[in-house]
Amino acid sequence: MKGCLAKTGNLFCFSIFCNLAAYIFVMEKLKRILFNRTFVVWLWFGLSLFAVTKDIVLHPENKETSHNNYIIYKHNYLNLIHQKSLFGPEPQYYYDLNHYGPVFGLIIAPFTFFPNQIGVILWVLFLTWITYYAIVKLPLNEHQKTIILLLNVNAMMGSSGNVQVNPLIASLVIFSFILIRNQKDFWAALMIIIGTAIKLYGIVGLAFFFFSDNKLKFTLSLLFWSAILFVLPMLVSSPSYIIQTYKDWYPDLQAKNAANLVSYRGNVSVMGMITKMFHVKKLSNLLVLAPALLLFGASMLRIKFWRNKKYQLLLLASVLVFTVIFSTGSEPPTYVIAFIGFGIWYVNLKRPITGFERFVFIFTLLLTGFGASDLFPPDIRKDYIVKYALLALPAFILWLKITYEMLTRNFNDESPETVLNYHSTM
Repeated sequence: MKGCLAKTGNLFCFSIFCNLAAYIFVMEKLKRILFNRTFVVWLWFGLSLFAVTKDIVLHPENKETSHNNYIIYKHNYLNLIHQKSLFGPEPQYYYDLNHYGPVFGLIIAPFTFFPNQIGVILWVLFLTWITYYAIVKLPLNEHQKTIILLLNVNAMMGSSGNVQVNPLIASLVIFSFILIRNQKDFWAALMIIIGTAIKLYGIVGLAFFFFSDNKLKFTLSLLFWSAILFVLPMLVSSPSYIIQTYKDWYPDLQAKNAANLVSYRGNVSVMGMITKMFHVKKLSNLLVLAPALLLFGASMLRIKFWRNKKYQLLLLASVLVFTVIFSTGSEPPTYVIAFIGFGIWYVNLKRPITGFERFVFIFTLLLTGFGASDLFPPDIRKDYIVKYALLALPAFILWLKITYEMLTRNFNDESPETVLNYHSTM
């Protein structure tokens, strides 16, 4: 009897050992696949391509689809060259309104010569590529870049499905950061002015001014490119038309912001979250923005770390998140900008990471990363996450965590490189 029990116990232990070994083997294989750059690149481009083509195949001629945004972009250029208002309704072509300046018409111009179904695909692939290129040019090791790409696959797919401009804005902010670090202030200034001329978010690139070795050259470059980009659209229109267009742009942005404040899906910001959760009818944005700006400014005052790469990268992450969570114009697709900041923060964490940092990572990944997707049941997504702008909650906690690190971390005591491999990802 004892022999049978011993034999059964041995078999049970052996079975547990085999199952554990199989689990470890499968997990190791899965990690190697997930963190393989080739696999991640296929996901990056493949899912974005799928997201934009799916809608075209299902609704090829229906203007009330996501590629309606592309039609708006296209008519930005067409209205520019025909000197028609950029901001008026054109229901015969598209619903909603254009809110981008005349410089954007020049950027979208090459894509307008193709049929709409081809033009929109090429446009999305361009945005997917430019964002990929910006991420792989960051001063990080190859594995860290792969992690950022992997974390942002879903956000990029969502942005591509909605044919959004936001990945371009994020890329221009990243390029301005990289170019300033590489002492190419003249071209960094161009990135900032292009981003600002397309969508005012681009102006946040000015936060990297303090990293410049030649601040006078940088300032003069900003003035130079501002003048060039102001005049450039006049070559395909006229000076009087461009001047009037810029006069019309400000009230258009005001109207857009007012519409976002009462929109069900709009104002996905910290201010919007407070307003919607606590039913505050007339919340002054300044009550939220003033302390946020003070914190943001304080985090930039550690002058002795201005040349420290990790400190610089945390500022980049902070800028990308701040831009979205404190803008009343933010919508769910806008969070692709913040989520790239999330990825940059994560790969720059001091290892080993703490329990709270693991919580922030998982909370942000699930709610901000997938909160507007089908991962959550429709009732939860519509009645809670979207209704109360809860995408902003983890992102806000994340931004506070980044700010705390910038204020307290002793970057000089850390090794020059954060060693991050697939074994230590979590």
